[in-house]
Amino acid sequence: MERGLLWLLLLAIFIWLAWQGRSEYQKVEAYRNWAQQFERSKYDIYAVLGQKSSNLTWGKPTPQGLIKLETFSLKDVQSIRLIVNEKPVDMETPPSKGNGIALEFSFSDPEATVRIPFTEISLAAEWGKHLQQEFVRLQLEPTE
Repeated sequence: MERGLLWLLLLAIFIWLAWQGRSEYQKVEAYRNWAQQFERSKYDIYAVLGQKSSNLTWGKPTPQGLIKLETFSLKDVQSIRLIVNEKPVDMETPPSKGNGIALEFSFSDPEATVRIPFTEISLAAEWGKHLQQEFVRLQLEPTE
């Protein structure tokens, strides 16, 4: 009897793991198809991010596809900060550990900020440095 219950529990765990794997596969496939339109993109469990020229599009991955997609231009951004543990940190020397990792984009309207979450500090810092360079380049371009 005990063996039967143990096998039943193991079967339930296996089915749950298979369902989780299928769900994650669907998220990654939806991202892969979506990311083809961008020059640079990233996927993690918290958010997807794509860059095409000066436009950034981000949203949340789900098994049904990407949701809550938002787009903004780096031309409208006032500043870019790396946030770790709810505090801004230096992108050049980020901490090795922390929670609440995000890139924060501020606009001319103080109420309008965008925080794109990341799972890894190093990835967020890499993206932050790249976008900071793009931001500076856009600021130096002559306006028409």
